[in-house]
Amino acid sequence: MSDIQNHSDVHIVNGPNLNLVGVREPGVYGDKSFENFIPALREMLAKTAPALTLHYHQSNVEGELIDLLQTHGFSPNTGIVLNAGGYTHTSVALRDAVAAIQAPVVEVHISNIHARENFRHVSLLSPVCAAVVCGLGLSGYESAVNWLAASLAERFTSR
Repeated sequence: MSDIQNHSDVHIVNGPNLNLVGVREPGVYGDKSFENFIPALREMLAKTAPALTLHYHQSNVEGELIDLLQTHGFSPNTGIVLNAGGYTHTSVALRDAVAAIQAPVVEVHISNIHARENFRHVSLLSPVCAAVVCGLGLSGYESAVNWLAASLAERFTSR
C-alpha cells in the first residue's frame, strides 16, 4: 500500500435538514441519527478500509457546502460523499462546484428520490457525480464509502 493510500480521506458532506435525520419524517428517513451512525461507520471503516480517514460535515447553508467541496475537492487522495438534500434539485451553484473539483463525488440519498414527489426525481448533481446511491437508508453512505475506498485504491495502483 502506498503512503498516499495511507492518508486518503473521505468527506461526508450533508446539506440542509440532514441534521434532523432521526427526528424528521422517520417513516422516510428512519429513526437513527447521524450522531449515532457516524461512529459506527468509522468503526466499520477501521476494519474494512483502514487506509481511509472519515470526516463528517453538515450545513444548512449552500455557500458553506460549496466552500467544503472547494476546500477538500482538489486533493488527489480524497473522495466525497454528498447528500445535498433539497439543493440536489435546485442548486446550479452546487452542481458547478462538483463539476469543478477533481475528487470523485458520490451522490447519496437516504430515501428513494424516484419514488417520492415529482420535483425530487430530477437531480442537477447526478450528471457530474461519479456514482449515485439512493433508497438504501443510512447504509447508502456505507456503500458510497466502500465504493470510494476501492476507487481511491485503484487510482493509486494504476499510477
